[in-house]
Amino acid sequence: MTNYLMFPIIGFIIFYVLYSKGVILANFDFITPKEAMSIIQNEENNMTILDVRTKDEYKMGYIKNSKLIPLQELSQRLNELQKFKNKKILVYCASGSRSVAASRILEKNGFTPYNINGGISNWSNSGYKITK
Repeated sequence: MTNYLMFPIIGFIIFYVLYSKGVILANFDFITPKEAMSIIQNEENNMTILDVRTKDEYKMGYIKNSKLIPLQELSQRLNELQKFKNKKILVYCASGSRSVAASRILEKNGFTPYNINGGISNWSNSGYKITK
């Protein structure tokens, strides 16, 4: 009988991990840092950059011109993004997990998020500048 309980539990854990990483049921796009930089350079008037890390993380360095709204505050502060409702929102965090959650919130509220794969860590490792 114990084995019968293991399969649903393992299945749920696998589902949860895949969902939280945005592998399944994601209604938004993932982009590389290179693709994000291309959007920043070529579509300046059609996008904004959203950092969903904490204030302390933001102070350590951020993508130039990004707006900070920590993930835990995003649902309550969506009104601050209303002017970007019909524009691309490039979303990032430290490594990509919180930005998936933020992208889900944005997409459910009618925004067009583009999740930067690997967050600011991947951005920096790809050779792009971080503002301090």
